[in-house]
Amino acid sequence: MEHLLDPQWEGTSTEEPASPTPHIAGNRLILDVYLDGCKRFLQVTQNEASDLMEVEFLRLSSNDAMITSAVADLPRFSHLRSLILKGGHLWDDYGRCQKGLLSTLPPDLSKLSLLRHLDLSFNNFSELPSCVTALTSLNSLHLGHNQLRTLPDDIGEMIFLTDLFLMSNQLAELPAGIGQLKNLEKMDVSENKLLSLPEEIGSLQKCMDLDLSANNLADLPETMCNMMSLQKLFLHNNVLVAVPAGLASLPHLSRLDLQNNRLRSVPIEIIQCSCVYLQGNPIGEPEPSLLSEDESQSLDMKELYVKAEDKSFCVTTDGCWVFLPYGFHLCFPPGSVSCNTRIYYQILRPDQQHVRLGHHDVLLSSRTLELQPHGIQFLQDVEINIPFAFLKPEPKREVVIRTYGDTDEKWTDLSTTTKEKSTHKMLATCKTNHFSWFLVVSRLVEDYCEVSRMGGLLFSSVNQDIRVEFPPGATVENRMVRMQVLPVSKNILAKITGDSETSASPLLSLSQSSSANFLSPLKIQLPLPTGVTGDTLDRSRLFLLHGDPRAQTWTDITNQVVLEITHIYAHFQVDHFSWYWILYTAKSFVSDLAMNVYKNLRTHKVNFVALQRKRDPEQVLLQCLCQNKAESTVKKLQDRYKGPEPSDLVELLEGEQFFATFEQGLKLHSDRPDCVNGRICFVFHSHLKNKKEVYVESSADRMDKDVKGQVSFYRGSVPEGLLPEEFTKHRKGSDWMASLPIKLPKTKYPNGGHNKERKNYFLPPLNIGNPEVGYLTETNLLSIASQIGLDWMNIGLNLGLSYHELQRISFNNR
Repeated sequence: MEHLLDPQWEGTSTEEPASPTPHIAGNRLILDVYLDGCKRFLQVTQNEASDLMEVEFLRLSSNDAMITSAVADLPRFSHLRSLILKGGHLWDDYGRCQKGLLSTLPPDLSKLSLLRHLDLSFNNFSELPSCVTALTSLNSLHLGHNQLRTLPDDIGEMIFLTDLFLMSNQLAELPAGIGQLKNLEKMDVSENKLLSLPEEIGSLQKCMDLDLSANNLADLPETMCNMMSLQKLFLHNNVLVAVPAGLASLPHLSRLDLQNNRLRSVPIEIIQCSCVYLQGNPIGEPEPSLLSEDESQSLDMKELYVKAEDKSFCVTTDGCWVFLPYGFHLCFPPGSVSCNTRIYYQILRPDQQHVRLGHHDVLLSSRTLELQPHGIQFLQDVEINIPFAFLKPEPKREVVIRTYGDTDEKWTDLSTTTKEKSTHKMLATCKTNHFSWFLVVSRLVEDYCEVSRMGGLLFSSVNQDIRVEFPPGATVENRMVRMQVLPVSKNILAKITGDSETSASPLLSLSQSSSANFLSPLKIQLPLPTGVTGDTLDRSRLFLLHGDPRAQTWTDITNQVVLEITHIYAHFQVDHFSWYWILYTAKSFVSDLAMNVYKNLRTHKVNFVALQRKRDPEQVLLQCLCQNKAESTVKKLQDRYKGPEPSDLVELLEGEQFFATFEQGLKLHSDRPDCVNGRICFVFHSHLKNKKEVYVESSADRMDKDVKGQVSFYRGSVPEGLLPEEFTKHRKGSDWMASLPIKLPKTKYPNGGHNKERKNYFLPPLNIGNPEVGYLTETNLLSIASQIGLDWMNIGLNLGLSYHELQRISFNNR
């Protein structure tokens, strides 16, 4: 008898019959891994009626177009104990599971009196069919990821239920009958729209695990303090303003999660409980006003999911949430447009044209979002959310969304908030009334103030010892003044200069909205360099330097200003803005020293890596890694890749272009969009992966010998303004940075064919993937399974592999 898909079976056949007639394997029928599983199921019901009594476990995919016909035959399987009719076996462009086609069930399903386990998750049920509540012997009921708006009160008749899963539905309330589920041990109602809970929930005396997170609960019934078996209670991401103190007295409670609510005061009994999590609550803050009208409206706005192939979407006057590929999403509030408006978008990889970085900026978003039409004006600000890689918070840096203004033709930074999206992802949020390019950047913290004719005072939030005083009458018109501070540690300075005695103050950058000088001098206060005091310093070693941001030169102005020294501060007066820096050193040529130090502060030391897949040597991974990351990265990849040691350290600037070229008999297998004259183009960004996987081939014969070549890395262009001209000229004179060896082994042919048979043999790469991820072959199908999930089977089908072969691979590598 041919086994359908018993998980313990290891098949050897790689081909399926032309017209398969499935048979029942033992007491289980597992068909949700077949694209035509329902068709096979109907064959079973037609041809093997005598065996139907044997089946106790049945799995069907509700993504199957024939699921309705299949479900109609289910009552014939009278001995069923476990029935799984879930969707979610297919994925859309966003990586989300596609829901199944079921929205109702035949009434006769209630005849399955022996059924203990029923899974209807990832479907489109808006209400629970009456035949389900009639299955009073059920122990486990899975209804998550549907569209359920209400539950019938007779759900309480399912008295043998121990597990009830209702996550990700549209439930606004729970029926009172929920309290009759006396044997319920676990219930998950997370990610619904619950506004309140029934008092009867306190009757769930055996419930040990209750998840009510991500709802709209503002308070809890006191009866929950009677749930004496409760061990874990999840209430995070609600709008709770109070919790019953009696929860802390539950004898078995090991976790009470109250994170991200609106708790401003918490009973002392709760606070003293060691198992309570309260992060993200405004405890101790004053009472806020009620939710604004805009916030209330946004909760009910429709959601629009835009597919990757759709390059535009329409916004109506009612507003909407718009979810774009790669995690971008927008919020158009009601009234933001006066009529239906079509918005066009592009999601671009970072390049020098669409990314503008300052001297100490770091790009965080792996893609740039362009929204059109440029310059469109909205009646209300539109919220833009951009994902970016997790960044360890630094007190001297801040995250902002940068955009290009078509009116003033300048890049500007928007007021931005950030929040953690997942373990490795963050989300940056801003509001704007125009559309252009948007990207996420980490910059030095910027402090600012508006200076009027009355004068003013500006402090640095990074270093409170740095300040600028504006005397009355320094300006006639109001002007905006901005300050950035870059601390420079003595250890870093010693590595750059080779002199442990050299030290420096923080670097101060000042800018203003006006091009005119101030009418009277301003007083600047800088702390003296580390380890130096006014009582002990040697004035001949103290230098005040003025930096020109355009030419990136440093000028010694110590003798041009009056430098007042106190015990720990230096004061001086100027009438225009630029960069200012104090160096304490015994070295000569201080201006050149400062220029070299400043250049080194802005460059990154990197290693280049070139690794070949062990199972497919023609596939080469190229990556540029910041110092100290190369060794750990190569170690993580050593199970799947092999190759030479990383290159020696090379210096690169944030946003600098470089190329990789295969040489000495090696070349790219095919043209790529990121390939220029046979060279693969990269743009270095220190917080991005800087990684590409390519397919190479040899121009030489590999039938009898290996081909030994190399990949070399060469400098490209530097974004305008990031390096002074003399450094740019020096770099152009030395384009080559590193070379790493690559070896393609002699070709292996199936069945050890003779040379005459081998001449015409060639296994081309498959055109699946992209330049960033690489191109897929049969040999590395399994190696990417952990990255793309169960969808690797669908890819295998497109490669021509049979279901039996895929299941054998899955079992052998489980």
